Amino acid sequence: MPDNNLKIEEQALSQAAEIGITSQLEAVEDINVSVRTDLLKMVQGKADSVSVVGQGLVVQKDIRVQEMELHTSNIGIDVLGSLFGGEVELDHPTDASIRVVLKEADLNRAMNSDLVRRKMPSIELNMDDGLVTLKPQQMEMQLRGGNQIMFSGEFLVQTEGKTEELAFTASALPRTDEHPILLQGLYCTKGKGIEIEFAYALMKKAKEWMNLPYFEYEGSAFRIKNFVVGEGTLTVEVEAYMRQIPSLEI
Repeated sequence: MPDNNLKIEEQALSQAAEIGITSQLEAVEDINVSVRTDLLKMVQGKADSVSVVGQGLVVQKDIRVQEMELHTSNIGIDVLGSLFGGEVELDHPTDASIRVVLKEADLNRAMNSDLVRRKMPSIELNMDDGLVTLKPQQMEMQLRGGNQIMFSGEFLVQTEGKTEELAFTASALPRTDEHPILLQGLYCTKGKGIEIEFAYALMKKAKEWMNLPYFEYEGSAFRIKNFVVGEGTLTVEVEAYMRQIPSLEI
């Protein structure tokens, strides 16, 4: 729904930006872009703030976001590039806050899509007997109330000269202000079992990932600020330091 409080030039730029973003999506239920600027800043390719709020965003096949909010301030952009849906370079890095809501079914469909599986790296664990590599084959998450996640996965476990199948289920509570990541259970459901050393190495790797101060994508840095698990939904709040607007082509 358009923001009627915007000036005429802001409304024009906001509507053009909506068209540009929508053209990069396979489907969208609703999207609203609000650009705060003035004529002089607009000519200079600058804006005081940009907000994007969307629902039912299908980025690519099997990649769907239920809700998304992005807010930036003091942004300098290539306005023409943004209007026509091109790659948008920022004149200077800018801070942004992002909120994403994912449904359980959408999350599982995305995790098992060809696109994500091609980009998902193998997991390498350093053990006393040498390097062990886990290649994900099938994954599923159950999002439960009380901030609880159930994870099930099937992997190929590769050691020197040997490949085995392994499947396990884990239950965990994400990190909050009150406690670190809590592992409630780890169960082997396929294969000969899980050695204590293997389980320790896997949990150590998971802890390394969860404790990363930020992760990078297309030259921008992102930090998870909040992680809330509801019944069938996952809400993630992210702080971003962006050097360019990430493309929607994954």
